[in-house]
Amino acid sequence: MKKSFLLYFLLAALIGMNTSCDKTLNALPTQEKVDDNVIVDQKSAEIALNGVYYLFVNVTENRTTGLPGTTWAPSHEILPAQFAGLIENYQGPSRPEMHTMTAKDNGEVLPIWSGNYKLANAANGVIAGLEALSEERFSGSRRTQILGETRFLRAYANFKLLAYYGEFFDSSSKFGVMIRTKPVTVSTIATVRKNVADSYAFILDDIDYAIANAPENNPNYYASKWAAMLLKMRILMLRQAPADYTAVITLANQLIEQSPYALEAHVEDLFSTKGLASKEVILGTKAFANQIAEMEKYYFRANYNYNATPFLLDLLKNDPRANWMIGTVAKRQVFKKHSGGQAEAKFVFRLTEAYLLKAEALAKSNGSLTEVRDLLKMVKSKAGITDFTALNAMNTREQLTTEVFRELMRSLVAEDGSDWMALLRLPFDTIKQLNGNMKERWQYILPVPYSEYEKNPTFGDQNPGYGW
Repeated sequence: MKKSFLLYFLLAALIGMNTSCDKTLNALPTQEKVDDNVIVDQKSAEIALNGVYYLFVNVTENRTTGLPGTTWAPSHEILPAQFAGLIENYQGPSRPEMHTMTAKDNGEVLPIWSGNYKLANAANGVIAGLEALSEERFSGSRRTQILGETRFLRAYANFKLLAYYGEFFDSSSKFGVMIRTKPVTVSTIATVRKNVADSYAFILDDIDYAIANAPENNPNYYASKWAAMLLKMRILMLRQAPADYTAVITLANQLIEQSPYALEAHVEDLFSTKGLASKEVILGTKAFANQIAEMEKYYFRANYNYNATPFLLDLLKNDPRANWMIGTVAKRQVFKKHSGGQAEAKFVFRLTEAYLLKAEALAKSNGSLTEVRDLLKMVKSKAGITDFTALNAMNTREQLTTEVFRELMRSLVAEDGSDWMALLRLPFDTIKQLNGNMKERWQYILPVPYSEYEKNPTFGDQNPGYGW
């Protein structure tokens, strides 16, 4: 990021401070001051936007050094991979792995809730500040671009909340998410959750604005129209309405054919040497110099913290990626994908996902099976696979849909929840076969924290399968 990191960090602390002072998980008490006192011109708007990015990448301290660092891994990589049954804690099964969370006993997953509501609320503060200023205070179209980036970040946060805490799979459900459009104050904290259809509509309105107005060319640690397009693909694939598949294919074609991004020739290089320097990375998180915050989540005190499950080992059987994603330590099959030379760089969106989501959309919408195979071959070839005999023999839509799923899991294991979302797009009977800890469909989503109900009793009903 930019040289004035410290200034951005201090601002983020102000507009995104933890709400422990009033025990309101999703409230940022000083955020109400953003529009009046913080954003007064383009320079202050840029600083405020970077404050939101600081919340996005979750700036905190390395537990070993005490120095600032980004901590993307726990909520965006580890927990989703545990939910999906791909990695497991070496000390034994955890509640996220077993899907046994409760509203009052959910400390491991609480950051998904609190972090995304803080992000959305900070974005609301920047939007409010920008809306109070005229275009004349900005050069060119920068005001609109900042709004595009900010609305991308708000869409990202609300999408995560819907995916983890709402019945995303049923557009007729009342169990959507609590969406706010203004910064939280004491008088506005009481908010009712929206239904699923309205939640999708709000999120997609934000993301369409971002596609139209976010910068086309931006450093890949900041949002762009291309990142917004891939986020929209994720949203539509999760909703899975029939017309959504056509839209996903169109977006994928634009990303693949028109964007400045290209698949990495050797995917291992992303994690070992290239990081954000790779032309495949559409959006990533840029680490502080010399930080070890992300590595610590996977490898701490000379010990790998997570094992590969039999499910992941089966996916990677005879796959070249197993050589650098899995290791053997004291008879343990450890997960080491994020322990290479670029461990501190994180990939939010990369072009591989566009290829695979397009393949999935084609397979599920009576698209060309030849094209599905070609897309899979392209991705697999970057992983070092050269023998496509088995793939060429897959002639049914069911076979190729299954193979697309398996490739999504191989390629995107522990990458921003793409593995968990891929699993949840399968029929429930298939999910139960693949992950024996998933016994009821209500386990697709997490319980709303009881602390939210304490401070916002107007929120509405707890998610099915749980209780306040």
